[in-house]
Amino acid sequence: MSLVDLNQLRTFVVLYELRGVTAAAERLHVTQPTVSYTLRRLRERFGDELFRREGHDMVPTAKATALFGPLHEALAAIDAAVDVPDDFEPAGFSGELSLGLTSIGEQTFLPPIMAALSREGSTPHLQVERLDSDQVEEGLIRGTIDLAMTVSMIGSPRLWRSHVRAVEYVALTSERHPLPETAPDMFTGRRFVRVSGRGGHVFPLQVLTEHGLMGQVALTVEEYATVPAVVQTTDLVVLVPRHVAEVFSGWFSGLRIADLPWPGHSTPVSLYTRREASLSPVQRWFRSIVLGAVAAGDQPTPPA
Repeated sequence: MSLVDLNQLRTFVVLYELRGVTAAAERLHVTQPTVSYTLRRLRERFGDELFRREGHDMVPTAKATALFGPLHEALAAIDAAVDVPDDFEPAGFSGELSLGLTSIGEQTFLPPIMAALSREGSTPHLQVERLDSDQVEEGLIRGTIDLAMTVSMIGSPRLWRSHVRAVEYVALTSERHPLPETAPDMFTGRRFVRVSGRGGHVFPLQVLTEHGLMGQVALTVEEYATVPAVVQTTDLVVLVPRHVAEVFSGWFSGLRIADLPWPGHSTPVSLYTRREASLSPVQRWFRSIVLGAVAAGDQPTPPA
């Protein structure tokens, strides 16, 4: 493959990640006409439009999406072979890092992650991105985020996944309005807070539906942030992961945790990145820091 062909493919990868000719030209340090000319050559070569303009974005076609993963990995492997990086030193690192988290993930995982980064002697700017569960794969593949944590099970061959911790759901209430001991009818006459499942936590909605409790939902919110304050001052019940309930109970006095009367386990929290060959030394280091900070138990060694 000639150098010109490599440059064309690199332009394609950057266009896919940034979705704009201007942004791609800035990343590649070339002019906008150069990017436009290369895109025309790529369209001729692959016999496909590759990108369609929708508003201000260049939206990839199905053909472009199929090409991106293999081409991105191939270019990453070439770069790694040609430009062997020095060993990464975390002390003093002050670059940009991005992490995809749900609102509940921000509340429970950010404190130990920030503490772990501080212990490394690094001072990065960590940008937390709020992603719906169906946006995680696209964000990682495009490179808009370095890592993501979610309870959504993403079975994509384009991603690396590691189990972080199991998720057991419990009921959280005010101590002034406790639930009776675990029993099938412990929720009789009680009203619920339901939180949107956009972040992947669909278990509460499933069990409320399966056990005929949806009619007892008194409040539906988009985020978990206000839930403990609401529960603390009302007789409402919310279903949350146990580790989250424990965090909320530490922040707010007067909360009580109760076991559910039926099995309360859902898919585990998992950490996702791009596949190993596509990661930079900084991203590999960041992944190990996050795993060590938030995981329960022994962690698997990432594949070579």
